[in-house]
Amino acid sequence: MIESGAVGAAGRIAARVATGRTTAVEVVETALETIGYRDRELNAFREVWAGQAVERAAAVDAAVARGARLPLAGVPIAVKASEGTGSLQARRLVTAGAVPVGSTSVPGPGTEWKTWGRTPRGRTVNPWRHDVTPGGSSAGSAVAVAAGMVPLATASDGAGSTRIPAAWCGVVGYKPTTGLLPSRDRAGLTVGGPIARSVADVRLYHRVAAGAEPRAAARRVAGALRVAWSPTLGFNEVDPEVLRVAGRAVEAWARRTGTTLEETDPRVRDPAASWFARRAAGGGPGSADGRDRAALDALFGSFDLLATPTTPNLAHGHDGPGTTMSVGLTWLFNITGHPAISLPAGVSRDGLPVGVQLVAAHHDDGLLLSAAAEYEAHVPWPAPPT
Repeated sequence: MIESGAVGAAGRIAARVATGRTTAVEVVETALETIGYRDRELNAFREVWAGQAVERAAAVDAAVARGARLPLAGVPIAVKASEGTGSLQARRLVTAGAVPVGSTSVPGPGTEWKTWGRTPRGRTVNPWRHDVTPGGSSAGSAVAVAAGMVPLATASDGAGSTRIPAAWCGVVGYKPTTGLLPSRDRAGLTVGGPIARSVADVRLYHRVAAGAEPRAAARRVAGALRVAWSPTLGFNEVDPEVLRVAGRAVEAWARRTGTTLEETDPRVRDPAASWFARRAAGGGPGSADGRDRAALDALFGSFDLLATPTTPNLAHGHDGPGTTMSVGLTWLFNITGHPAISLPAGVSRDGLPVGVQLVAAHHDDGLLLSAAAEYEAHVPWPAPPT
C-alpha cells in the first residue's frame, strides 16, 4: 500500500512558503491572475475576493516569519458558495494557513437536476468540453481545481455532489464517513469534503479538516487488497462507454498491484425512495436503510473495498441528463454513511472524463485513502486542460 510521502500541489505550495522559497502573497497573486484569464470562459467563481485574499496571504507570511507551522501555508483555496468560509471545514483550512480566493458556483433555481452551476456572468462550463456540464452541485469547485485556478476547493456531498463533478471534471472528490465532519443538513445526508487534483492533497485536507491522520483499518490482514467490483450496484443502467473506461482502469489497478478483484452483486436496492423520504422527514434512517447497511456490512466482511463507476452516465449537455439519474451510483452511500472517493479513470472516445468510485467500511477512511493513493500511482490519468 502507498503510505505517507507523496506530496500534491497544495503540499508543495505550503512547503515552499514555509521554507521561504516563495511567499503566500506571491502564490495568491498568481492564483488571482490565473482566475482572471481562465474564469472568463469557465465561470467557476461567483465571487473573487482579491483584496481580502492578498491581505490574508500577507498575514500568513507574517505568521510564518514568526515561526508558525502551517500545513497549508499560503495555499489558495476556493470555497463552495452555499457554505462559504463559515463551514467547519473552511474554518479549519484557513486556520492551517489556506487563503480563500473566492466562492464557487452552485446550481441556480429552475431545474430539478443539480448537476450544473451558475454565476452572475452565466452558466459554468466543463473545462474538458464547454458544451457539457461540469456536474454538481459543487460545480464551480470542481472546475476551479480542474482548470488549475486553485489546487484545492471545498465541496459538500448529499447525494454525490462532491464525487459527480470530480468525476466529470477529471479530478478527485472525497466524501468522508458521515459524522467525521458535522452534517450540512437536517437529514444527515450531506457532508463536507474536498476536491483536489491528487490523492495526496485529499489526505492533507483530511489531516487538517478532521484534525488527525485517517485511522488505519485495524481489521485488514497483510496482503493484497480484496476489491468487490460492481458495475451497476444491481439496479443502474450504465452507459457502455462508462463501463468500458471505468472497468479498464480498475482491472489495470488490480493487475499492476496484485489486488484481488471480483465482480460482485452487493445486494442493495435503488435508494431513490428512501433518500427522498429521509430528506423530507429531516433525518432518521428507515428499515430499508438498515437492510442496505447490513448488506454492505456483509460485503465488507469479505472485501476491503467496493468499486463502481462514479456515475452511470457521461457528462450531459446543459439541457439536462434526460431520464438518467446521475446520482444512481453515489447516493446510497449518503444514506448508509460509508466513505467514498471518486478517482479519474480516463476519458471516453468523445473526450469526456469518467470516474471510478471506491467505497470502504465505516471509519475505514485511512484504508480508502491509502488504496486511492495506490490506484493513483499505478493508473495514470490524463491531466485536465489548463
